[in-house]
Amino acid sequence: MESETPDNKDTPTIYVDVEPQAESEVYLDTISIQDWPSITLATGLATPPPYVSPGPYHVEYPSEYIFILDEPQKCRVQNPFLVLMVPVAPYNREAREAVRSTWGSENLVFGNKVCLFFLLGLPSGEETEQLQEKVLQESKEHQDLLQSDFIDSYKNLTIKTMVIMEWLSSRCPYASYAMKIDSDMFLNVHNLVYMLILHSPKENYMSGQVAIGAAVLHDPSSKWYLPKEVFPEPVYPPYALGLGYVFTLDLPRKLVEASRHVKAIYIEDVYLGLCMRHLGIWPTDPPSGNLFQGYAGAQDRCHYMAVITTILDTPQELLVVWRNLHQPGPVCY
Repeated sequence: MESETPDNKDTPTIYVDVEPQAESEVYLDTISIQDWPSITLATGLATPPPYVSPGPYHVEYPSEYIFILDEPQKCRVQNPFLVLMVPVAPYNREAREAVRSTWGSENLVFGNKVCLFFLLGLPSGEETEQLQEKVLQESKEHQDLLQSDFIDSYKNLTIKTMVIMEWLSSRCPYASYAMKIDSDMFLNVHNLVYMLILHSPKENYMSGQVAIGAAVLHDPSSKWYLPKEVFPEPVYPPYALGLGYVFTLDLPRKLVEASRHVKAIYIEDVYLGLCMRHLGIWPTDPPSGNLFQGYAGAQDRCHYMAVITTILDTPQELLVVWRNLHQPGPVCY
């Protein structure tokens, strides 16, 4: 099976985290705001949902979703140099507040405007309506939430990422760069903007921690399992790890168009790599290999002054790291 399916361009397939109904395939179509509270899935609200195998069912992935919460003019009016897009689960307000009080508060860097938005899907479970009310109140307080009408789950991360791309392509026509970054990351916005000003192209550009020659995992016990019939190739094309990658604002429109021709898989960063391959564009390594990092373990403030991203474990850790970073300390080299 080819990974690109132009003959079936309107209905690429994506695995999602839903309850099977008998033995039939389950389809999750775009739903209206009045319909979604009645939908109940297996995921909980107070804690992240446990990992569940994709299983033998699939859904159609429409090219557009409806926004329940939107900030349609904010990006146009502020005309930012950089837009930070943070996908996050509806229940995870703690992570959003930690980001807002740390790197998300950096709104002017080297004279360049930076904007922050969080993208949420729909909550699910027994307390759906109560949680949604809290999300609506949070949106009124901060005006930085975007919410679209898909069920927010691990298996729907590709949908979440493509909704980010759709929003950027229609709402941020004058921005130069955007970054998709997870809420559990440390981000040094100053180092990022510095890199973009000095080293980054103005179009067809994506950079981060780039994976090259990553093996496709056909083991059903793996979290990133893909059946051979879904993706028969032995290795993935180069792609930027979904922890955090930055890109020029010409790419979202191109990626949305490419997604109409590329069969969807639930591993969102790999899927963007497939769309990039379709476009003939490859992710670019950063000027230094140490700028985008994974888990770094216990580090001093000089580590965080030198990197752009690092994975952290909890919102509390982000707050501690940020506080230490901004306290007086020894000169870092």
